[in-house]
Amino acid sequence: MAEDKKEKVPRQKMPEQAPEVRRRNFQEVPLGYSAEQAMAEASRCLQCKKPACVEGCPVGVTIPEFVHFIAEGDFVKAILKLWEKNSLPAVCGRVCPQESQCQGRCIVGKKDDPVSIGNLERFAADWARGRSDVPMPPIAAKTGKKVAVVGSGPGGLTVAGDLIRKGHEVTIYEAFHKPGGVLVYGIPEFRLPKEIVAAEVNFLEKLGVKVECNTVVGQSVTVDELLTKEGFDAVYLGVGAGLPTFLKVPGENLIGVYSANEYLTRSNLMKAYLFPEYDTPLVKGEHVVVFGGGNVAMDCLRTSMRMGADDVKCIYRRSRDELPARSEEVHHAEQEGVQFFFLHAPMRFIGDDKGWLKAVELQEMRLGEPDASGRRRPEPIPGSTKTLECDLAIIAVGSGANPLITATTPGLAVNKWGYIVADEAGKTKKANVWAGGDIVTGAATVILAAGAGRLAADSIHKHLTWGW
Repeated sequence: MAEDKKEKVPRQKMPEQAPEVRRRNFQEVPLGYSAEQAMAEASRCLQCKKPACVEGCPVGVTIPEFVHFIAEGDFVKAILKLWEKNSLPAVCGRVCPQESQCQGRCIVGKKDDPVSIGNLERFAADWARGRSDVPMPPIAAKTGKKVAVVGSGPGGLTVAGDLIRKGHEVTIYEAFHKPGGVLVYGIPEFRLPKEIVAAEVNFLEKLGVKVECNTVVGQSVTVDELLTKEGFDAVYLGVGAGLPTFLKVPGENLIGVYSANEYLTRSNLMKAYLFPEYDTPLVKGEHVVVFGGGNVAMDCLRTSMRMGADDVKCIYRRSRDELPARSEEVHHAEQEGVQFFFLHAPMRFIGDDKGWLKAVELQEMRLGEPDASGRRRPEPIPGSTKTLECDLAIIAVGSGANPLITATTPGLAVNKWGYIVADEAGKTKKANVWAGGDIVTGAATVILAAGAGRLAADSIHKHLTWGW
């Protein structure tokens, strides 16, 4: 009798809050897998001999191995396997663009839905958090070398986690009053809860990493002083690209017009979302417009909806096909009631006689020939404008390099956009200084910053150990 074929396991859908409920609260949208769901989803992995998913992971997580352990119900081995390559699995499992990285290369996805690698990573990290029976990763013998990490975003945290395990002493310097960088000031609570970031930082502190907040490197202390007076053998710069970019149209100085950076920092890190427990100054807005089409724009749209707006509109100068945001984020925004105005660009903001924003004038656009980015360039349609009522506008069209570090660090080369020049391993033109993430590449993703941090950590370790 022929052996029965293995029953096909369908993809396990992640449970999540209903749109009509979550659009007015800041609780996390996806609710996480149960152990049974995680094991079922993990069983869909084919355990490829040449796993393409690993090639798609910027930090090189050995995905089939940790997925196999979940399928077997051995969650301890799963999290230990993840920690070998990734110090931030609870973060990456939530905010990585898996659909274009690991999951985008999953062989199962050729004929079926790809394995939900991100959801499984999140499950393993959430299962392990706070458990006393999960052993800490091994730490190498102390080397006596000291490394300063400037910035506690995903790149800085990754460098710290890798180097502390290689036996070096690591101190993180953070300008804000809470560690986490963009993970806490930029990404909203409903997408990445603050307690998750705090737990990942606490994990690194348990490994021995020191964290110094309220320290603005470039002002409180310079990079050169870290290398001389403070006695550090190497410095890693992971300060991100937090300088706001504006539209340069009339009326941007009106009350009620924010950069995405300021709006998200006030609502996230300064906890305006917890009003009245925290009475952070922030224009709430009844009629909100957000300019931009990336993940940051989606965060602004969905945050303003939760802050109580009556209507929220996304203004994007290209078509839906060119939206750079993750499809999941766009889908969630639409479910929550966000309206999309494609092929529209701002011409001017209109205020009242007291300087408060009241409306925005838009120019309708059409797509022309591709520009330098490879996307079709938006062109104005002559004589076609409209005015939208609004009392809150958020500019989410990108960010640039803050010059504070580069202006106070002699010998640190920058390019024409102000970003630090570094090689593939993060080594800069200045001796004993490495850099990575957005301050080198311009605004990108959490996992790409973490990937840059891993490469830099390896390079720093080789330099400190063998003088490479």
